[in-house]
Amino acid sequence: MSEKVDLSPIRMRSLFLGGPELWLSFLDSLGGVYQKRLLKLTKTLSPFYPQVMQVVKEQIMRALTTKPSSLDQFKSKLQNLSYAEILKIRQSERMNQEDFQSRPILELKEKIQPEILELIKQQRLNRLVEGTCFRKLNSRRRQDKFWYCRLSPNHKVLHYGDLEESPQGEVPHDSLQDKLPVADIKAVVTGKDCPHMKEKGALKQNKEVLELAFSILFDSNGQLNFIAPDKHEYCVWTDGLNALLGKDMMSELTRNDLDTLLSMEIKLRLLDLENIQIPDAPPPIPKEPSNYDFVYDCN
Repeated sequence: MSEKVDLSPIRMRSLFLGGPELWLSFLDSLGGVYQKRLLKLTKTLSPFYPQVMQVVKEQIMRALTTKPSSLDQFKSKLQNLSYAEILKIRQSERMNQEDFQSRPILELKEKIQPEILELIKQQRLNRLVEGTCFRKLNSRRRQDKFWYCRLSPNHKVLHYGDLEESPQGEVPHDSLQDKLPVADIKAVVTGKDCPHMKEKGALKQNKEVLELAFSILFDSNGQLNFIAPDKHEYCVWTDGLNALLGKDMMSELTRNDLDTLLSMEIKLRLLDLENIQIPDAPPPIPKEPSNYDFVYDCN
């Protein structure tokens, strides 16, 4: 295991405040784990005590890393960490750490990363084309008004306009009164750098509003101020706007998506097909069904 377990008195105080009796109960639990694991492993490994001790040690250490607050929680963690579960954890860690850090894998990551980033970029732009309903702060700082913004299908114009209430579904371009050419956008700023967050008293708002704020700055000192409905929409829009300006997508959502998609793509490309026989001919076409009652007649 790469992670070290902190067994300092401060960490373990809540587990051993019961005195010697609790210590004895704790040691008895460890002895039970060793005996149980020994009986299971000796059936297949013969009496190889070092292997048994290694498994038991890993089981105990992994249970302790969860920092159980009571002896019952510690016993429960031990029961959940069976030998099969330990093997799964080891295999997962080898895949995520050792194999994925080798030079060929790193070179493969570097090769396919631009493809994944382009895929993420297209997803962000597609979401901007669908559009989002944003909250609008009035002079009294009450979030009781809405406005909608969406990107044109050709990615050249932002359409936006006020709404009386939150819409159900997408809002058509024709119903949005104002337009902003993407070519006129000078910069995208976030958080405290937003003009509507610099106004008098605005910085006294709660932290959540500040983290969801971003603004588009365009020609003639113009600005388009946003407050995203949630963190996900905030990341989608800031990523999409940066992509439109030819800048990197730096949000946490992009990093998570990149890591997930890279891992999935690499695992797919590294599938072991040595013991799988690939047929030379396609499978035979099945016989026609006795009736076609399941077919929908469009006429």
